[in-house]
Amino acid sequence: MELLVIGLAGFFAALVDGALGMGFGPTSSSILLGTGMSSAGVSAMVNIAKVFSGIAAAISHWRFGNIGNRLTLNLAIPGCVGALIGATVLANVDDKQLRPFIAFLLLAVGVRILVRFSHPLVQKRGGEDVDELRPDLDTGATAVAATAGGITNGLVGAWGPVVTPFLLHKGVSPRVAIGSVNTAEVAVAIVASGSILASVGGGELEAARVIAMLTGGVLAAPLAAYVIRFLPARLLGIAVAALLFLTNLQWLSGWQGLGAERWLLYLAAVIACSWGALRPRWNRTPELAAV
Repeated sequence: MELLVIGLAGFFAALVDGALGMGFGPTSSSILLGTGMSSAGVSAMVNIAKVFSGIAAAISHWRFGNIGNRLTLNLAIPGCVGALIGATVLANVDDKQLRPFIAFLLLAVGVRILVRFSHPLVQKRGGEDVDELRPDLDTGATAVAATAGGITNGLVGAWGPVVTPFLLHKGVSPRVAIGSVNTAEVAVAIVASGSILASVGGGELEAARVIAMLTGGVLAAPLAAYVIRFLPARLLGIAVAALLFLTNLQWLSGWQGLGAERWLLYLAAVIACSWGALRPRWNRTPELAAV
């Protein structure tokens, strides 16, 4: 029964990760931490699962044209450097001291994403959907974000929640951002898992658990890559913000030992995301409605 639960966790975590470019690490880590494994053991198992599910996702995203080759390379190289740093820190520092700062940072990023995607991003011209956001992405800033994402991936398995919101905030198409992040994550996960295993060993890893998670993740990856082609870009951005809010509010509530008060925070997050999703309808002018 435990293996079935882990397999389903891997499936849904990979489905969310493939569709939103984030979520596999936080989702699967919460289940594995509940089994009593150490943070290092959990990070190693999650990253091993990410390697295989990531390969399946990368192939699928490539098949559906969701990958920017140059962007992927610009993410993968500094991301691997960051993963090495994060894994080294994890082996020597109590990660519980770092998680509150990471959670607050991700909440701030979520607010920025929500505000940006509360505005219309796509309008129709001549019957075609045209993406209005085509920026000249700053390579240096991208490297910094990827390095930070690699560090948090080595610490808590969180690569997408750092890198994907950055790319979305810079105006990269959600489809390309998510496909590129998922593809670069393969290299980052290889470095992170290898570094952790080299530092603390693999005594806590059980083959049956790893295989169960891998199976669920690999089965979900092609489905996620297919579904993302039909999701509205702006609502996908709202979903990213919602995931950041709910995931990190849940962790911070547990950290502070909140009881019923946590539901007020969840309700506030739901209201904020609903506002972001419905704002264009409320602010729609007659001219825009006619487009």
